[in-house]
Amino acid sequence: MNRNFKNVPVNLIAIAVCLTLSPVALTPARPIASSINSAGVIRMNAPDVRRYHIDANQSTFMVHAFVGGFLSSFGHNHNIAVKNISGETEFTDGTVAPASLHMKIEANSLVVTDKISDKDRQTIEQEMRDQVLETGKYSEIIFNSTKIEATKNSDTQYQAKIWGDLTLHGVTHNIPLNAQLTFDYKTLRARGEFSLKMSDYGIKAPSVAGGTITVKDTLKFNFNIFSQ
Repeated sequence: MNRNFKNVPVNLIAIAVCLTLSPVALTPARPIASSINSAGVIRMNAPDVRRYHIDANQSTFMVHAFVGGFLSSFGHNHNIAVKNISGETEFTDGTVAPASLHMKIEANSLVVTDKISDKDRQTIEQEMRDQVLETGKYSEIIFNSTKIEATKNSDTQYQAKIWGDLTLHGVTHNIPLNAQLTFDYKTLRARGEFSLKMSDYGIKAPSVAGGTITVKDTLKFNFNIFSQ
């Protein structure tokens, strides 16, 4: 044995050899997301919650109304755009749920996008606000989620089922929405569609020509909501 190690205990030499040969001993430990409470107990930190605010300028929300009645062939379907949308969303990093969605629509911000004359457009929009939605009484349409479930498609995309309370025309019902969520740390995009019946919310379907042309009770919606 080398003279330099003559007086060194054998067990210390063995430890030194193990440390030299073991790469694990030389590798710094990874930081663990945890904290220590006042009792000295280690607790794992909760996943980050991401918060986004709806950007109305980059979002689209469309309502599709379909004509019916005896002379429905003389009428045409209407496409209506929702302009004033606001709200916020919260999703848990990595799992989405638990999550929440709160959205508000100004009822008088709905506009007809059909290729019709300006006069007809103004007439339809005025009837929609005054007689159908009664925006003077019910100025807001509100959706508050009550439950959200999500299935992961990829690292940035999820398929979600969103249940929530929709308040429309002064009536509230819990409805389901299907949506595809695509998000990163800065933005969130939710695409989907759903349908509802006007009669469920106390809304009388408009009609013309003595009722021979009416709007069907079921409306269809599709949305592409951008948040950041």
